[in-house]
Amino acid sequence: MFENKRVLVTGADGFIGSHLTEALIEQKAQVRALAFYNSFNHWGWLEEISKCHPVEVVTGDIRDVTTCRRIMKDIDIVFHLASLISIPYSYLAPESYVATNVMGTTHLCQAAIEYKVERFVHISTSEVYGSAKYIPMDENHPLQPQSPYSASKIGSESIAMSYFYAFGLPVTVIRPFNTYGPRQSPRAIISSFITQLVEGKTQLSVGNVSPKRDFTFVSDTCHAFLLLAQSQQAIGEIINVGTGTQISIQKLAEKIALLMGGQIELVQELIRMRPNTSEVDQLCCNPEKLKKITSFHPQISLEEGLEKTIEWFLEHRSEHKVGLYHV
Repeated sequence: MFENKRVLVTGADGFIGSHLTEALIEQKAQVRALAFYNSFNHWGWLEEISKCHPVEVVTGDIRDVTTCRRIMKDIDIVFHLASLISIPYSYLAPESYVATNVMGTTHLCQAAIEYKVERFVHISTSEVYGSAKYIPMDENHPLQPQSPYSASKIGSESIAMSYFYAFGLPVTVIRPFNTYGPRQSPRAIISSFITQLVEGKTQLSVGNVSPKRDFTFVSDTCHAFLLLAQSQQAIGEIINVGTGTQISIQKLAEKIALLMGGQIELVQELIRMRPNTSEVDQLCCNPEKLKKITSFHPQISLEEGLEKTIEWFLEHRSEHKVGLYHV
């Protein structure tokens, strides 16, 4: 499906976007990868990828209408991942989340209509559900915006779906549960634990350790994206991506420490805690709709994925500001 297709990946300079870009290159797609513009002309994780693979890297900002029209020209398939994603930072700068996640998505959808793209795959998040009212959580689970970030993602996927109903844009909205793996920011929970252990710490700084999450290794998440982009049944649909299993943050920390051969003590820090009514207690995916449409099954177990992630962070230990908490 992807061979010689002209594919746009927004947010390609980020964690999941860079892995998806690599997966598309392996499928022989002609990839245009959008990196966020900065005066240093730094392409994020695309810096290394572009040295080894044929990829057209462009820089810009989806908040700009002209940029969105420029990057959409001659594109067949869009994977829209560009967004502000940090939940803690959304408490500090909520308007920027609306500008990027909601208005940016609007600009891209409008450009996609103008250039008649074949598929528009919008990447949302399981955070739109808020704390689980039942487990596992299917696509009909009520939405509850427990942070400005999740509210902006509800808005962005609503915009995308409105373009399907109002203008016939062939949209698929994907709600991935927690993705992890190499290149993830140290502010994320798994990479935060690993980077602290890599530095020899035995007292790990944490927030709330009681919430439970459903973790999917990044290669499995990207594989699901590719399968859904190829499915005609997925057009006009909202689909979860996850494993259907959950683990508490406490148990996760213990598992990582065991794999890394260390004894740990978890020390809660107020700065890492969400406001009480903003904390999402449980997220556990019901992946049945995904499996029905694509026959998808995760290939990487949590233990194997953690080992791969640990190995990567050990190799890149000098690249992260371990002592600085990233909001």
